[in-house]
Amino acid sequence: MNTKNKQSYHLPHFPESLWRDTTELPAFPRLAEDHSTDVAVVGGGITGITTAYLLTKAGYKVTLLEAGELLSGTTGFTSAKITAQHGLIYQDLVKHFGVEKARLYFQANSEAMEWMINTAQELKLSCGMQREHAYLYADAGDEKTLKQLEEEYQAYEKLGLPGEWLEQLSLPLTARGVIKLPGQARFHPLQYLSGLLKVFLAEGGVIYEHTMISEKVEQGGRLTLFTEQKEHRISCNHVVSASHFPFYDGGALYFSRLHAERSYCLAIQPETDFEGGMYLSAGEPTRSLRAVEWEGRKLVIVGGDNHKTGQGICTIGHYENLELFAGQLLGIKSFPYRWSAQDLITLDKVPYIGKVSKDEEIYIATGFGKWGMTSGTLAAHLISDQIQRKEHPYTELYDPSRFKAIPGIKNFIVQNANVVKELVAGKVEIIHKKTRDLQRDEGAVVLHDGKRVGAYRDQEGELHLVDRTCTHMGCECEWNDGDRSWDCPCHGSRYSFDGEVMEGPATLPLTQLDAKI
Repeated sequence: MNTKNKQSYHLPHFPESLWRDTTELPAFPRLAEDHSTDVAVVGGGITGITTAYLLTKAGYKVTLLEAGELLSGTTGFTSAKITAQHGLIYQDLVKHFGVEKARLYFQANSEAMEWMINTAQELKLSCGMQREHAYLYADAGDEKTLKQLEEEYQAYEKLGLPGEWLEQLSLPLTARGVIKLPGQARFHPLQYLSGLLKVFLAEGGVIYEHTMISEKVEQGGRLTLFTEQKEHRISCNHVVSASHFPFYDGGALYFSRLHAERSYCLAIQPETDFEGGMYLSAGEPTRSLRAVEWEGRKLVIVGGDNHKTGQGICTIGHYENLELFAGQLLGIKSFPYRWSAQDLITLDKVPYIGKVSKDEEIYIATGFGKWGMTSGTLAAHLISDQIQRKEHPYTELYDPSRFKAIPGIKNFIVQNANVVKELVAGKVEIIHKKTRDLQRDEGAVVLHDGKRVGAYRDQEGELHLVDRTCTHMGCECEWNDGDRSWDCPCHGSRYSFDGEVMEGPATLPLTQLDAKI
């Protein structure tokens, strides 16, 4: 990894998602008055849009509320694989949930995939939906991962899953051991979701953007939500939190039961032909491959290099790692795009989907790991069925109130010990850099007026200072040079260079400081 804090010669200077750049999305107003609806869906990604689509078609009056712009969160920055092959997952599910529930997990994700493929066909969506085989592989020489992959395939056999064992790949990947899962899919997620949005709006759905919802919920009869500054109220019968990190906690302490990870993508034009298929390494560092059509050419999306949010040190280096991997594997003619995404991971790797409690008409969907396309879609079906009081076979598996002692207790302790470590480290770190040391388009923690502050000097030379103390629980945010953001290493909140909230659980911005002192 190139540890110098400088831009690669080849990489695009600023991150930009291929999906967002190639999709025209309509703009919607901010909520400007009190509002009444049947169902309030908070969050404008794949989960929120699909839930709103399903409930509107079922006859409900639905309002979709988004803190920023639709599809500006994880859904807009995914690698967009639609698959039930979620890394080394089934051996863990068999061990901790049992054979039947492990089989249900595969069934739930496979049903979500088929629904997405069928819906794209029914609505005649031009979203590049295409069947592809998925491949999970171990790198040659990585004996530990090979053994884990062999155990994963044994779980496939025990569950009766349609996986195939291969010794190697036809791609020039140095793989030794591969699990092939036939008949999975890839697509353009925003063009697909644009089609669902059109139906939702035609059926009477309502959308408000730039409307952040407060964590407070008044109950008793109908529910009442509040915008962040308590300017307006939303009255409803049911609430769905599809906001990536749940906006409503209800005493469940989700911040202690989830951790945030970032991962990276490059869209490259390869020098050599890419034969197709979707590939994922089982070991570390993670590597992912899939094709996409762009302006009449086939690009390859190269992804991976995961790390905990706020703990990636030189974040541009993660893009450079992928550049090196892609160059050695396929050769590179150009880099039209680079982007990164944030994912939340639960203690037991299974998402939290469903009612917060039996007595509340509040539903959450979170913790999809890196598999939000199928997980978000099955979450929409599960929650819309629960609202309609329909029986659902996956309710117990995804119940947000579950707690598996193993691996839950161990992961809970490790995860929250890491939070304490980061909380303390951010308060006592020694800083030597000062604002005068910053070049244009550079950010860092600096000493200013005798205090540690966050600083970024933009391309015009203007200095932006913030108090980098996260407004969620007081950890100190770190500068993400790859994406020009302040990232919290404790619970994954992210802020723009001038302190505006980009990712929860935080809802309030960082305090801006006077740069003229």
